[in-house]
Amino acid sequence: MKLLRSGSSAARERLDALTDRRNAGYERAMPVARRIVDSVRRGGDAALLRHRTKLDGISSQVPLRVSEDEMRAAWEAGSAEVRAALKTAAKNIRAFAERQRPRDWDMRPAPGVMTGQRVKPLDAVGCYVPSGRYPLPSTLLMTAIPAQVAGVPRIAAVSPRPARETLAAAHLLGVTEFYRVGGAQAVAALAYGTESLPRVDKIVGPGNAYVTAAKKLVAFDCGIDMLAGPTEIVVTSEAGDAVAIAADLIAQAEHDPDAVAILLTSNAELAKAVAIEVRQRVRSNKIAAEAIARNGTVVITKTPEEAREMTNRIAPEHLTIDSEADLAWVRNAGSVFVGHLSAQPLGDYVSGPNHTLPTSGLARLRGGLSVMDFVKLITVQQYSAEGIKRLGPAGIVLAKAEGLMGHAEAIRARGIDG
Repeated sequence: MKLLRSGSSAARERLDALTDRRNAGYERAMPVARRIVDSVRRGGDAALLRHRTKLDGISSQVPLRVSEDEMRAAWEAGSAEVRAALKTAAKNIRAFAERQRPRDWDMRPAPGVMTGQRVKPLDAVGCYVPSGRYPLPSTLLMTAIPAQVAGVPRIAAVSPRPARETLAAAHLLGVTEFYRVGGAQAVAALAYGTESLPRVDKIVGPGNAYVTAAKKLVAFDCGIDMLAGPTEIVVTSEAGDAVAIAADLIAQAEHDPDAVAILLTSNAELAKAVAIEVRQRVRSNKIAAEAIARNGTVVITKTPEEAREMTNRIAPEHLTIDSEADLAWVRNAGSVFVGHLSAQPLGDYVSGPNHTLPTSGLARLRGGLSVMDFVKLITVQQYSAEGIKRLGPAGIVLAKAEGLMGHAEAIRARGIDG
């Protein structure tokens, strides 16, 4: 890992480069993704299967839709240990999502006036589950369960080469609509629909640069959760455990050669200890070693406050801090892990909070995937004769101030003077 001191031009350039480069991947993929999306939008199943054969290496003879029997067989073929772990993860994810779900409510801002909101689920969502470098059954749990808790009636999963564990997870959750397709072509099919794959209202889940580029392209026609880049981890620590910190940095770095792994600390001894520990531990992990060589960085700050300010400026996807008291200064982060025992991979699998998180600084604007991504809030209002007498005159005044006389007349038509 590069060991730098804050204030140096090298540290500034390094952090700026790590921030600026995070969107470059999917921007480079945009021209190819656009051709694929346009092709599937116009050509339907024929184009979808053609791209699947070319890009996913799946014969056109292989059915697009995975049968429920295949998902059931995957569940039955799994080990008891894996089935138990999937059940534990699903239980905790569901419980957390239940606590997140917004509720209907009403209020009475004036006598005779009722306002409120009604929470309604989306009609259909698509869950993208990557299956390239690693099988990710956990991503199906993290995307489908909040949708189920929200009450979404139709959930369609897509994955180019779904692992047995992913199909087993689908069976566990009762997800019956699963398509063997990936990449930009899957995103296009979900967004616009084909003869065999009906369109959805929103697409969620991470993917490679082509998937992310395609999500950006369809975002005005179909909802998306976020544009996710390579995994990021920041550890901001003054008294952490060097072994635990190094292990977490490597764990997140092994997701992708472009993953970002950063330690921010004013404790020079801790910084050096972590750098040494990472160097020793990363040798047996090829992908993590590549990511650490590219983007692994330790910054020794002048003060703890400077490390905290840098953390919020980076707005990392995953953040580890020393203690619960540190939560007070955290403003921008996707998911926060408190203390040296809170291993970040537990959040990837079994804790309950969602692991689909904002990257590339988007934690300044939003949190991770949640039930809120699968519902819409419909506002309602009702007036009685007393209510319109009380608020109608003010409405007329404002309508006249804006020059919208039809608005004013619509209020007067209810017997209100003004």
